Amino acid sequence: MASSSVATAPIPEELGKPLEDSLDHIISNSQAVKGESKDQLAPSETRADAVHSHGSHGKKWISKFFPSEETLDHLFAMEHMGNYVIDRQTGRKIFETMPIYVRVGMHLLFVKGCTYMSYSSVEKLLETKSIQQGKIYDATGEGVKEHIQAFIDTYELPMDELLVKDINQYPTFNSFFSRRLVPTARPIAAPNDPSIVISPADCRLTVFPTVDKAKKIWIKGKQFTLPNLLTGNDATDTRFKEIQDDGAAALAIARLAPQDYHRFHSPVDGVVGDIKDIAAVNPQAINEDLNVFTLNKRSVMLIHADFGPGRESVPTAFVAIGAMLVGSIGWSKKPGDKIAKGEELGWFQYGGSTTICVFPSRSGVKFDEDLVATSEHQMETLVRVGMEIGKVAA
Repeated sequence: MASSSVATAPIPEELGKPLEDSLDHIISNSQAVKGESKDQLAPSETRADAVHSHGSHGKKWISKFFPSEETLDHLFAMEHMGNYVIDRQTGRKIFETMPIYVRVGMHLLFVKGCTYMSYSSVEKLLETKSIQQGKIYDATGEGVKEHIQAFIDTYELPMDELLVKDINQYPTFNSFFSRRLVPTARPIAAPNDPSIVISPADCRLTVFPTVDKAKKIWIKGKQFTLPNLLTGNDATDTRFKEIQDDGAAALAIARLAPQDYHRFHSPVDGVVGDIKDIAAVNPQAINEDLNVFTLNKRSVMLIHADFGPGRESVPTAFVAIGAMLVGSIGWSKKPGDKIAKGEELGWFQYGGSTTICVFPSRSGVKFDEDLVATSEHQMETLVRVGMEIGKVAA
């Protein structure tokens, strides 16, 4: 996946050592969730206000993640330190800061002017640190209960929604992170109407009627194409050909924050086709104006979707993308399984994560107007599993 501009020589020590030290600090301190910020600013506050606010009072707690004050100053000088979102249920405009252990890694590696990603040896470093991070969240024994409780307290999680409410029943942090909810917690819109498409996750959602529209408004990475998304560098893979060749395919991009319910569900009725594991376009970096191709894992499920009469078996792609330092993506279904709209498809382990649903033009899917309008204004909409996000045009 390396481009012709990627250096094959080892990364210089003056670059590699600060990067490795920063990642080590992020990983070793990532369990200290009591210090995380989940600020929600008033609608009148601007993005600049938010970044300035972070710089003025956030450095004290954030500095523990960094061995270098210079690295910290560089981070706060950058843009995109959070995102504005619209709560669909209340209409409230909210500014959400991103968890520092995700945002820092993305900025260190992918932002304009940074040279780290020009070295192929960074791939091995990220792989090593991802494994190290995964071991922390899969560890059992002392400290797991306290870590889970701190996470619950920080994000004020509604415990009444949990299928298993006793936190002593979760042997690892990851087992809690991918927790299940009671069946009634996420009602499914129009469960008997296949023409209604639902949100696959509790998420911050953007929707676009075409890939070109998405790239113009939201996805700035020039290498983002449907073939790259669905098959990566494998030009011989034809399983997704009908979808990847569809220039009018629609996209629904669902970004999950750490506090969200991290199981994802089918947006449609249908039958599971093949599943392909490939490298990913980074979901946190797609809004940067860069040629971004990351080393993170993604897994693509082909769904032969039933949208109703005349559209009973339309190939549709469901892409699960693991973000920075995420250990794994799990599937609850296998090829050949019949799935109902709203049925669980799989889960993410710890980290910010993203799903992308690709609806080919012959599906006839049109997204709800409020979601389209918010996306056109370069904002995300807070939605939950089961909410209607679109329908098949008459």
